[in-house]
Amino acid sequence: MWTPPGQNQSWVSEFILLGFSGDPTFNRILFISFLLLYLSSVLGNGLIIALICLDIQLHTPMYFFLCILSLLDMGCVTTTMPQMLVHLLARSQTISFASCWLQMYVFGALGLTECIFFVVMAYDRYVAICHPLHYTVILSWGLCIRLAAGTWACGFFFSLIHTFLTMRLPYCGPNVVNHYFCEGPSVRSLACMDTHLIEMVDLVISVFMVVAPLSLILASYIRIGQTIIKIKSTQGRCKAFSTCASHVTVVTLFYAPATYIYMKPNSSYSPEQDKQISLFYNVFPAFLNPVVYSLRNKDIKGAFLKVMGWGRVPW
Repeated sequence: MWTPPGQNQSWVSEFILLGFSGDPTFNRILFISFLLLYLSSVLGNGLIIALICLDIQLHTPMYFFLCILSLLDMGCVTTTMPQMLVHLLARSQTISFASCWLQMYVFGALGLTECIFFVVMAYDRYVAICHPLHYTVILSWGLCIRLAAGTWACGFFFSLIHTFLTMRLPYCGPNVVNHYFCEGPSVRSLACMDTHLIEMVDLVISVFMVVAPLSLILASYIRIGQTIIKIKSTQGRCKAFSTCASHVTVVTLFYAPATYIYMKPNSSYSPEQDKQISLFYNVFPAFLNPVVYSLRNKDIKGAFLKVMGWGRVPW
């Protein structure tokens, strides 16, 4: 569907999201699978948030940051998956231009916020291991709140730039997006003009929001590794390593596919491949994060047992 804006130009007023398959039977299988993934993600992250809020022993900077990470994960999957689930069963797979704009903006804002927020979590682990005696002094509640607010502000600001530049392009048709949600590179590939300049702006944003945070995370863990090596007791080294293993796992799950999607030029755009890879930084991290953090964390297990009235964890 298109709307004529003037004599010499036209633009689309809605997009069609192809999703994963045109086979109704396969779509029903995908619906059940993704519904279970979505519910597990929301319930798992919601449980972590509830436990941290209810157990006063978890009111520390580390768990405050974990609570925010769970909130970001819930937001990311809720921005994309409910619509995808509807489209898997519905005959119409259209999304209005305004809804596509909003979805791209919110998903980008939450995703970019999470990129920067991993740096804050790495800094938390750096202070906890390298400066344990000054942990509560350095990471005061005032600083924690400012760090969290700063990451959200940066994420929403840079997402606004990315979304504005993408959606102000002329889209004259076709209007079929080979994706399951309105992701920037997928929508931009339909533009009726050269997008080289906007690709360069996106690359600069990606360097600032992906490469720079990842470099800071690596620098933090190099310092952490140097400190762990100096710990004399094997038990102490294992405990220090264990506190970082969950964060490293989550960062790898998120950054590897996101970097591949957003750091490559539009000329390398491969719709089918990119659509599948996007699941690895959109859906799966939100599903796996609660599992990674809860299985490796005695405090979370203990809080769950206390809330359930089963006493403290015995191990």
